[in-house]
Amino acid sequence: MNDDRFRKQRIADDLEEPVNEASNLAERLGLTPYPVNYWVVDYDEMNELIAYGGFQKRYPHWRWGMQYDRQQKQGQFLGGKAFEIVNNDDPSHAFLQESNTLADQKAVITHVEAHADFFANNEWFGLFSDGAPPRAAGSEDDGRGPDAAGMLARHADTIREYMQDPDIDRSEVERFIDHVLCLEDNIDQHQPYRPVETARDRLAEIEGVDVTDQLDELDLSEEVKRQVFDDDWLEAQSDEDNGATFPSQPEKDVLGFIRKHGMAYDEDAEKAVEMTDWQKDILELLRREAYYFAPQKMTKVMNEGWAAYWESLMMTGERFAGDDEFILYSDHMAQVLGSPGLNPYKLGLEIWEYVENTENRREVVERLLRTEGVTWRTFHDVVDFTEVQDHLEPPAWLQNVAGHIDELDPEDPRIDAEGLIGARDGEFDVANYPWKVLTYEGLAQRHYSLVKPQYRGFVSRVGQAELERVSRYMFDDSRYDSVEDALADVEYTRGWDRMREIRESHNDVTFLDEFLTQEFVDDNDYFTYEYTHASGDYRVTSTDHEDVKKKLMLSFTNFGKPTVVVQDGNYRNRNELLLAHQYNGIMLDRKQATEVLKRVFELWGRPVNLLTIVKEFDDHDIEVAKRRDREPEPEEVGKRLRYDGEEVTVEDVPWSDVEHLAATDIDYNTKPDEWLA
Repeated sequence: MNDDRFRKQRIADDLEEPVNEASNLAERLGLTPYPVNYWVVDYDEMNELIAYGGFQKRYPHWRWGMQYDRQQKQGQFLGGKAFEIVNNDDPSHAFLQESNTLADQKAVITHVEAHADFFANNEWFGLFSDGAPPRAAGSEDDGRGPDAAGMLARHADTIREYMQDPDIDRSEVERFIDHVLCLEDNIDQHQPYRPVETARDRLAEIEGVDVTDQLDELDLSEEVKRQVFDDDWLEAQSDEDNGATFPSQPEKDVLGFIRKHGMAYDEDAEKAVEMTDWQKDILELLRREAYYFAPQKMTKVMNEGWAAYWESLMMTGERFAGDDEFILYSDHMAQVLGSPGLNPYKLGLEIWEYVENTENRREVVERLLRTEGVTWRTFHDVVDFTEVQDHLEPPAWLQNVAGHIDELDPEDPRIDAEGLIGARDGEFDVANYPWKVLTYEGLAQRHYSLVKPQYRGFVSRVGQAELERVSRYMFDDSRYDSVEDALADVEYTRGWDRMREIRESHNDVTFLDEFLTQEFVDDNDYFTYEYTHASGDYRVTSTDHEDVKKKLMLSFTNFGKPTVVVQDGNYRNRNELLLAHQYNGIMLDRKQATEVLKRVFELWGRPVNLLTIVKEFDDHDIEVAKRRDREPEPEEVGKRLRYDGEEVTVEDVPWSDVEHLAATDIDYNTKPDEWLA
């Protein structure tokens, strides 16, 4: 054990300089991450952390063992390799696998710094921080970011105590957790987390009245209290609802609604009874965890693409990977970007690069359109794009700082005067750390995207429609005498500045919605494919960006899961729960839906219903379609599934009952109303 600890200490000592310098470089590039604590772990420990979602302590449950086993098998049989794991915490905690090469560790460290920046600055992560309790009342940490490690550890201790309580059956606790977890994505991820406040809680706060104490003073039996003065009665005492529909609007936070109104089913008594304290407590703890992890699911593409972008810039653009590490790092990045399927690293990186390029192009185009003799109509005829590229090229000293160290002007805004003095005094090797001599402005020009070989034709490809649009909305009408004068005023930081603005406010859905254009789809060869009844296989169906966008939206709206809301908590005036599937063209899996209904019944204590829409195909139409090589037209019909504790029934319902659930188009606009201004 001691030898193992000393070996990890030696590895940690070797990583001290890369950790410090990566943090310094990230700050120089304009990133503002949470502080990061790095931990060196072995292979098994890394698998445990991945299984636990990046944390060292979670509540007892079989799901963690299953995830650990899956992770191990992936490494043993599928060639998967765990490079890193980092959590959204302040400070963040990142775990480095000791068997990785130094090149891999450097890549992980730069990747982690970018993740920590995203955690600290993206508003969707702020939703949880705003609603979370402080770290410790009155402590100096109040007001900082989340203390998720502490929160999850406290949850683990609470649930473990319930499992160890001799008056509580451990298997019942495990079953209850299973029931809750089937709904962990059915929250309102666009709202900040708030603990559920029941009617009993609200009335207790009115003028300091404690309803429980008042009921105790009546000296009533527990049976009477449960049956007469239950939550329904307490709800009626509140004037909030005023007889409105229950709920008045569809409720997205299904877990919260069940925490507030749900009951347990007593098999012996064959009726619904109030949940026990431990059930209510565990339900709320798991709901809080669902809200904590929601932003990570909502920003997977953005977050991983953001980290991949800055990792690549630091490792290759600033040569954070040494000459002897460059090949290993290239292999590392190829593995990450080459993963099959819908790869969030690759998609995210490509969109971030596109955002940078389009913003930089707009800046250049705006300058050129203010040049004498250049209009949006004549742009492609009169502009010499080779001349444009020559003027945008960074000066020789920016491309080779070490070779021109004695020529640099400390008054130049692109030069860090203190760093220049340090370099000239030999305080650091400027060949290894040229960025220490440069400011944010200098680094932005040094890495200007439009002069990179793969993007040298990006300005010339600007379309007439965009030229007209830019020309129409330019506010500065001053003119330049020449292209050289115009490009001398280019703001090289504009692309990075715009990227940071987007990083603050968007999630994956809005990110794809706004920036997945036809130009992007064409440049990166994206397309859609569908299963066809005519051929019985999958075929490419479209390269139109709207079709590609809609297809991707289905993978990201509500974490790619069906959106199910509470439509009625007193369906048909029988205390039954009516859930509604917000149909977007994709049918529910009937088998999974049935199993979920059975679990929701255990949390509601009374029959549970689910409204949905299904597509039905006529056999004759399918045969005709095969002969004519075209797709049959399905009929969409309404269905209601119901589980009463014994059996599941399915019945057709009138279209008028489900018409409000059918989207006229793919419904992926999930921006909060207040952010649309």
